[in-house]
Amino acid sequence: MTTIKNPFTSLRSSGLLRAETSREGDRATTLELFFDLIYVFAFTQVSALMSHGHDGIAVLQGLVILALIWWSWTSYTWLANQAHADRGVVRIGIVLAIALMFIVSLVIPETYNDLDGGLFAPMVFVVCYVAVRVVHAVVYIIAAGSDAGLRRQVILSMSAALIPSSALLVLGAFAGAPLQVWIWLVAIVLDLVVVYLTSRGGNWRLNSATHFAERHSLVVILALGESVVAIGIGVGREPVSTSIIVGSVLAVAVAIGAWWVYFHHFGPKIEHLVARKSGVERAGLATDVYTYLHMALVAGIVITALGVEQAMHAIEGFHALGLFGAFALGGGISLYIAGTAFIWRRASGEWALIRLGGATLSLLVIPLLAILPAIVSLGVIAVIVGVVVGAEQFFGGRAKIRTNPEASAAAADA
Repeated sequence: MTTIKNPFTSLRSSGLLRAETSREGDRATTLELFFDLIYVFAFTQVSALMSHGHDGIAVLQGLVILALIWWSWTSYTWLANQAHADRGVVRIGIVLAIALMFIVSLVIPETYNDLDGGLFAPMVFVVCYVAVRVVHAVVYIIAAGSDAGLRRQVILSMSAALIPSSALLVLGAFAGAPLQVWIWLVAIVLDLVVVYLTSRGGNWRLNSATHFAERHSLVVILALGESVVAIGIGVGREPVSTSIIVGSVLAVAVAIGAWWVYFHHFGPKIEHLVARKSGVERAGLATDVYTYLHMALVAGIVITALGVEQAMHAIEGFHALGLFGAFALGGGISLYIAGTAFIWRRASGEWALIRLGGATLSLLVIPLLAILPAIVSLGVIAVIVGVVVGAEQFFGGRAKIRTNPEASAAAADA
């Protein structure tokens, strides 16, 4: 008698449907880096969407899309922290997500304004995005292994957050303008709030603080890279001139300052504070400072990149930056710097007053940026970021972020 083998059993025995649990000290894999490249494209598409609309509604539309794609990215970061990304079923899930997220990124320019002659782009976006989330949930359930609490958490998040938010995304796609962006905003807020509230029970696991911090550091770097690309987009078809060279140097200075604000002392210290925790406390702190508050950092960088692009468009002839560009440039960098201050507050219990001052100043100068020549506006923002960096380096901010780890750790444990 011939025995017919179960193909599912064969796949499990071959390792394709298995997941290898991560451990403390594990780092990001090359597959995850490849996964991130799709999000670089997505960030660029979001900036282009906001730039094309050139008004507050366009910025809101872009931020809603950015929140959706961020939520998919951070979901897979949690998954890869639970089990190795480049092995077994997790590898299959991430490869599928790469293909689906590329389609999501590709249709971003049409998500609110479907073009004639093709597929209905808003629904293409929704179907592929929801598919990315479903793949994540299914793979996460498998990766949970014998951890019944984690499996229940994934299923709860899927039923209480993903299903209703997906229904709202479908409704918004068919509703069209002007309701679409507001319905989609409700969808992502619902997703964020429900997952946050249902996560308070402590069923999420953070196996490697090193991996989680590294993944978020990398996405910040990639977002900063998008801000550098914005310089070239702004003057891509113009002949090189002194104004373009000076403006480019100032824009790069802003990007370098933003890098310094995060990477010089801040990022490693946050990783240290998270690593000190364990169990429920570690997962809760990581959820707050990385999953939620880092979204503000990426949004700030993308909006700043929009402002840089607007400034580079107006760089020749000493044209004024204008209100739209001023809000993007000043508001974006303010959101980014303030985001780091709130992350520091949550992780250490201390206020980074120099950063809050720099964020506030960036907002206050927006009316001035609007009437100044674009090249001067870039210089003003570069100076503000430079002052924040210099003040922390020489007048006490460094003591909180670098040289006083025991005090910060004690505050974090309080």
